[in-house]
Amino acid sequence: MMPLKVRLPDANYHRNLISCQVACPVHTDARGYVRAIAEGRFEEAYLIARGPNPFASICGRICGAPCEAACRRGQVPRVNDDGHFVANDRPISIRALKGFACSAAGLGTRRPDDILRSIQSQVPTVCADAEEMAGLLRAGMEGKLRPAAGQKVAIIGAGPAGLSAAHDLALLNFRPVVFESEPIPSGMLALGIPGYRLPPDVIRHEVAVIQALGVDIRCGVEIGKDISFEDLRRDFAAIIIAAGAKSSRGIGLPGEHGPRVYGGVDLLRAVALGLPVEIGREVVVIGGGNVAYDVARTVLRQVAYDTARTAARLPSTAQVRLVSLEGLEEMPADTVEIIEGDEEGIERLNGWGPVEIQRNEAGIPSGVVFRKCLRVYDSDKKFAPVFNESQCQTIPCDTVLLAIGQIPVLSFLRDGGQDIAMARLDWPKIDPATLATTAPGIFVAGDLAHGTRLLIDAVASGKTAARSVYEFITGHKLHSDALTAHLLQKDYRREAGYEMLRRVPVPATPPAARLAHPSTSVEIGYAPAEAIREASRCLDCGVTPVFDGSRCVLCGGCADVCPTQCLKLAPLDKLMAAEELDSLLETLLGPAADRTQNSAIIKDEDRCIRCALCANRCPAEAITMERITFSTHWRSA
Repeated sequence: MMPLKVRLPDANYHRNLISCQVACPVHTDARGYVRAIAEGRFEEAYLIARGPNPFASICGRICGAPCEAACRRGQVPRVNDDGHFVANDRPISIRALKGFACSAAGLGTRRPDDILRSIQSQVPTVCADAEEMAGLLRAGMEGKLRPAAGQKVAIIGAGPAGLSAAHDLALLNFRPVVFESEPIPSGMLALGIPGYRLPPDVIRHEVAVIQALGVDIRCGVEIGKDISFEDLRRDFAAIIIAAGAKSSRGIGLPGEHGPRVYGGVDLLRAVALGLPVEIGREVVVIGGGNVAYDVARTVLRQVAYDTARTAARLPSTAQVRLVSLEGLEEMPADTVEIIEGDEEGIERLNGWGPVEIQRNEAGIPSGVVFRKCLRVYDSDKKFAPVFNESQCQTIPCDTVLLAIGQIPVLSFLRDGGQDIAMARLDWPKIDPATLATTAPGIFVAGDLAHGTRLLIDAVASGKTAARSVYEFITGHKLHSDALTAHLLQKDYRREAGYEMLRRVPVPATPPAARLAHPSTSVEIGYAPAEAIREASRCLDCGVTPVFDGSRCVLCGGCADVCPTQCLKLAPLDKLMAAEELDSLLETLLGPAADRTQNSAIIKDEDRCIRCALCANRCPAEAITMERITFSTHWRSA
């Protein structure tokens, strides 16, 4: 028999079991708010979700949800009535449950200052393990954190990274001033995410709560034009550049420059601001990511809406084709975007790369020439496309939209930012730990810190920049101490049949109704009963069976009652290779331990569903259910 691969729990073992929280860039206690929803404590669920994340309700709508990808429920084997393996279960719908908690807390109806008071009064106790806001508030209340002296900090860009930095700087007693070149705050949240995915009212409300902290947001101010970067360096104690990568990247195709060829993010911005854009009836969108789908679905809605209003004057049904270099399985777009795009009538062509944009005598696009892509990535997963030059097709069109990436524009640094070294064009060279540039007192956040990633990554980088600014200005180092506690759960019980519940689909507007108006929300969201049922599927990974080997009588009852067969009693000499075993025995039992006279209980964490049957069955009370809690305590020195 092959030795089993086993390992002893270390200091981080139980923390890592809460995989949803570990996967979140700001360490949101997803398990905490999901279990609060399951028990009907909706206000508490919101406070837990909001604790480390000033954009909780927005993340509840559009987050890429790395927490769901890591959810252990998705690793539990599912069996049929005959006891045979069918497939792994599906993760908890964490993102949609966060959105429900925020809606249930009344974010759309309560005054921002009322919400702020609720957060400030309850977060330090309700969200004991939140990494950021709760910890900062608690440290300030306990006198362990030296507040700033009201120094002014300039932030360039009112996107999620810039506003997250401003949010935490305000908590640290700075006076953050955010400069935004656009007429409205929140950056690409408002100008790059279509209203059918993220209603503008949700954005406005989150921004209003941040402003209630005392954050000064100045829109319509362009750095380098209305105020120079040199002036900012003179008038502010530090600067955070969170301008984002919001300019469309070109491809360099023949025929690319001219009428009716637009960058994807430029089109989204124009639609969000109500600016006129000349769009034809046959549209080709080039790209395979989420932005490409946002562009294609926005155009489809706009054309459908115009058709409904002026059908007699429009010649024929519009057609939107999305052409991606990647095959279906390789497309970077979220699966839900692809499915919903297909439902709405977007024609998808996979595995084709653009060669040329053809134009007619009037200069209007008449077609795009594509060649077949045989491979996008090489064996090392590097971008290295290979094409079949003899297999080409021309797709007729009168409008082309390019959605193949974005780049930052930092031309304002020419006046006062010459000492900021660049890693490459318009991408500053930074310290990855502090996000500091090579110029003293200048930091970056968001896309400039890590490239174009998820919304929650932008939030995390903004928080990191805020902490670095605190240390730079005050000279005090911020320290965080992580404390772990084991709390005995004497009467631990789970909802009846929770292990058999299947994932509750998030209610959505029918495809035909989505196109009635450009701002019609696709996702309706859970009703309370649906949210409670879905939240009840959570395995509550913060609770775990703990085994006391000194009390175990080796009866095997725990393994007998385990419904997922995750427990096994085995002689130590059957667990691992002799060398590893000798080292383990010496660590646990001393150098004189006998491998043939000792046994171990081993547990497959991927299978454990926290049902507590093992603890209930144990005649020697050697197994207890314990909740593992983690709290982060901040202090300055």
